[in-house]
Amino acid sequence: MLNVSLVTTFFLMGLPHAPALDTMLFGIFLVIYILTVLGNLLILLVIRVDSHLHTPMYYFLTNLSFIDIWFSTVTVPKMLMTLATPGGGAISFHSCVAQLYSFHFLGSTECFLYTVMSYDRYLAISYPLRYSSMMRGRVCALLAAGTWLSGSLHSAVQTTLTFRLPYCGSNQVQHYFCDAPPILKLACADTSAIEMVIFVNIGVVASGCFLLIVLSYVSIVCSILRIRTSEGRHRAFQTCASHCIVVLCFFGPGLFIYLRPGSKDALDGIVAVFYTVLTPLLNPVVYTLRNKEVKKALSKLKNGSVFIHNK
Repeated sequence: MLNVSLVTTFFLMGLPHAPALDTMLFGIFLVIYILTVLGNLLILLVIRVDSHLHTPMYYFLTNLSFIDIWFSTVTVPKMLMTLATPGGGAISFHSCVAQLYSFHFLGSTECFLYTVMSYDRYLAISYPLRYSSMMRGRVCALLAAGTWLSGSLHSAVQTTLTFRLPYCGSNQVQHYFCDAPPILKLACADTSAIEMVIFVNIGVVASGCFLLIVLSYVSIVCSILRIRTSEGRHRAFQTCASHCIVVLCFFGPGLFIYLRPGSKDALDGIVAVFYTVLTPLLNPVVYTLRNKEVKKALSKLKNGSVFIHNK
């Protein structure tokens, strides 16, 4: 059970910036959030209505788009409230617990999902003839369920470790959402052991997933180089390029924040924007602008031919 805390409300201080920039930042982040939600909803719709996209790769992409909608929703609306109204950064203790759990749940699930997606691409390119039998619907469902379950367990550990400490002093969180490093700085107890456990916990998950992704893509590159035709090699590289872009933008800032000694409040907040705000927007942009199949499906959806074909 979580310890009873004397602090009942935290105040999120938001991103470090001049007060004169409040309106401009509010407008920028509001536009990004709307585009993120609409873009990912569009991907979900296109994959749902176009039967040609009912493949393992796009099944995992629907999971990714669903996660990105909520991953952005967990942090951005509260950030907008902080920018828009005086006292908008106030958040109750239990809401802070819920936000931290949801953030790490969705973030770690996305981390595991990227690993599964790289494994899927490895099988598709390295074993094209056996791919359909290896990645049947049940296998895909089990892999996806495994990412969600692993994410929930990982987040439960993070949340329990963070909020089992007493909070009885300052309640000003130097961040725009409740995250473990800035919250632990407010604890009225020694946090060194908890910080080390959280560091190792995140380090094992993030580094392990990233290593598996790198190994998958090393194997993929070796398989691509064995393809005889330049057209085949180009198509295979293009298939994986979009995934690599999103993976680097997600893991880079995350590893920087959680796996380095010490913590700089201002720098962490700015870097966190990349994977909490920009990466969820990057998903629909990359997978539509760089993906011929999705662009073709979007064109058919625009003309209404998808619905006619499915009938």
